[in-house]
Amino acid sequence: MSPPKASNDDAIYHFAASGIAAVINFPLWRASAIAQSGFKLEGSNMLVRYYNAVIQPPFRGLAATLFGMTWARAAIFFGADIGKDYCKALGMPSAAAATVPTFLIGSFVQIANMPLVRATITIQDPKSTSNNVRQALASIYKSHGVAGLYHGVSAAIMKTVPKYITAVAVKDYMEDTLPRADPLDRNAVLVRSAIKSVTAGVAGAVLTNPLDVLRNEMFKTELGLVDSYKKLMREEGAMFMARGIAANTTAVAAPLAMTIFLTDILLNNRNNKRLL
Repeated sequence: MSPPKASNDDAIYHFAASGIAAVINFPLWRASAIAQSGFKLEGSNMLVRYYNAVIQPPFRGLAATLFGMTWARAAIFFGADIGKDYCKALGMPSAAAATVPTFLIGSFVQIANMPLVRATITIQDPKSTSNNVRQALASIYKSHGVAGLYHGVSAAIMKTVPKYITAVAVKDYMEDTLPRADPLDRNAVLVRSAIKSVTAGVAGAVLTNPLDVLRNEMFKTELGLVDSYKKLMREEGAMFMARGIAANTTAVAAPLAMTIFLTDILLNNRNNKRLL
């Protein structure tokens, strides 16, 4: 039996799952942003530095980060599901139907979120003179104008869109190929969803780590895309592509996988109630 098509009332479940995943994974995002940006942390050893990066307050930009993560992931995953069905109804090839909606929505989301993303990452620097997102946005605008708020958007689109295209493609592939689980067998549903979610999340995270590093380097140095790439290659060589990969794989794969997993569980529970 094929899975049900996405419907407009699924949106609330996508937003709920994205919100829960964002809250749980904020410390991982914070660690990844600091590691990939190369911000210097004080501490006598790795454990102390990790505590300073992830656990110790203040949690600058917490509300803004959670808001940005929640609406962005929900819009992309829900839009990809709705868009795929719409494109298939128009007679588009399966490959195009699976990628075009994610490409369009992912690009829009990244552009819309860019000032928020830049500000929230900037204030994770312990040396930042801005204490909150509003101050960071004002400082960036004062120093660099409107263009400064969107500095790094090219690298961000290059990184984010392929990440979500990969994650959505793997999610859909696993959905089509994994053996179906009885909707009333909770354990079977959980195992199937976990396999699909983790595979999609890891694939999306690992493949785009170099572009994460490049985007964050642009934020830190104010250099353009090409100059940032040349600087990274000159200082670190090809190894820059692995900078922060452990933290990033965890920080990106975990919320992606959790968002997919929780959405599956919420929708499955909703559908089961309709069957009763």
